[in-house]
Amino acid sequence: MSIDSREGIRSAARVVVKVGSSSISGANAGRIAPLVDAIAAAHARGCEVVLVSSGAIATGMPYLQLDARPTDLATQQAAASVGQNLLIFRYQDSLDRYDIVAGQVLLTAGDLENATPRSNARRAMDRLLDLRILPIVNENDTVATHEIRFGDNDRLAALVAQLLDADVLVLLSDVDALYTRPPQEPGAEPLVDVAYGDELEGFVFGSVGAAGVGTGGASTKVSAARLAAEGGTAVLVTSTALVDQALNGAPVGTFFAPAPADPAPADPAPADPMTALS
Repeated sequence: MSIDSREGIRSAARVVVKVGSSSISGANAGRIAPLVDAIAAAHARGCEVVLVSSGAIATGMPYLQLDARPTDLATQQAAASVGQNLLIFRYQDSLDRYDIVAGQVLLTAGDLENATPRSNARRAMDRLLDLRILPIVNENDTVATHEIRFGDNDRLAALVAQLLDADVLVLLSDVDALYTRPPQEPGAEPLVDVAYGDELEGFVFGSVGAAGVGTGGASTKVSAARLAAEGGTAVLVTSTALVDQALNGAPVGTFFAPAPADPAPADPAPADPMTALS
């Protein structure tokens, strides 16, 4: 299904939703419930939803008595190991209200770069969706190294959208849309629609998340949106607070149009019977 406008999101058959660490951890852990409400509503109307959720490291930090995101890999891995378990528990606890079961999917960059694990990941998630299970995807921080990381979960979400041939990718953050420059700066204007192939020349996008616990910013969302759009997936960038409106096709956020579908090959002209007899 090709989605070429926000209004089409409500009728999408398969949607990938990505939420960042700052939106669902620490003081914002309570936002998991309304996020689940929106996903459950889409699930109830038959949409297949995949959730890509950051937050394992941020969720684990308090249990390691850490006040700031660790900079060394071993401590990041330890925090992720503790936090991933708690993060999935919080999602499942909220999903229980709708009798929806979550399935955990942890990936490394190598899993999606190599044919065999890539095929296995696709098969597993397709089966989870067939069974009406909600796949919750995150980077496997406990085993990933600096050399084999996705870099940020916006990119992971775009790759998952490509892997699953998703109709729509919804990238959530703390900001309601992408802006022509950092939104706190004078003259910043929201971007409403981005045509496929628009290079967005002259615009300035920040590269660091505002809350300090995530790794992505506006620039990573632009890159991820372009990657997904190239594969034929429409993209909406908006805030976690607006996820329900986003999944219902409301006029919110920044919409990236997907690459046009390749036209179906024309049927060959019927053979001239006289030619065939000659």
